[in-house]
Amino acid sequence: MEPANSMPATVESTQTELLPPLLAALPDPPGVSVCPRRARWQLDLLLLALESLDLNASELMLQVVRELQLQVMIPNRVIFWQIRCTNPFRQVTQRTPLPLPETKALTAVVVQVARRQTATLRHLLLVLDQLQAQHLPPETYAPLAEYLDRFRRHFRKRMNLQRSGLFLYKETTALNELGLQLLVQLLFCAGTKGLERLWFSLFDGEVH
Repeated sequence: MEPANSMPATVESTQTELLPPLLAALPDPPGVSVCPRRARWQLDLLLLALESLDLNASELMLQVVRELQLQVMIPNRVIFWQIRCTNPFRQVTQRTPLPLPETKALTAVVVQVARRQTATLRHLLLVLDQLQAQHLPPETYAPLAEYLDRFRRHFRKRMNLQRSGLFLYKETTALNELGLQLLVQLLFCAGTKGLERLWFSLFDGEVH
């Protein structure tokens, strides 16, 4: 998924009239013309969690792009990577803004891939509740331990831990907590009206 030694180019905006109906139905938040910084971080984190959950998630994301006919915004894996690199906390990042149509496409990919992981997400969170009730660490259950291990490795490889906002995640415990919170958010996305719920949540506090 991550082309090495390749710097991202500017992410070009897609005209609204070219959006698939699924995305055209998502309203543009009033007073917001591009994807806010926090939303770019959040979307990339959710995709990172999905990649940690399923070893084939990267290919599945591209398959979803084709199924939802999002190629006008994400024509290939390089562009997909460039869009993800608008996350300001990545090791390799770009400062150009992420247009709202591309933000909608990324949101749809998160939701569709999360839906295919619904059974796994429910199971892991059920086990997590049981472990917490017994005051046992999540690593007690092998699938949760494997997920957290992959999440930590992906995060430390891709994110810039020298950024002050990420100092906290140098600690394994904090990074594990973040990984578990993302499982809850993914299940939230996978449910009824998940696309709309995730879309509006991205702009909490951003609408003027």
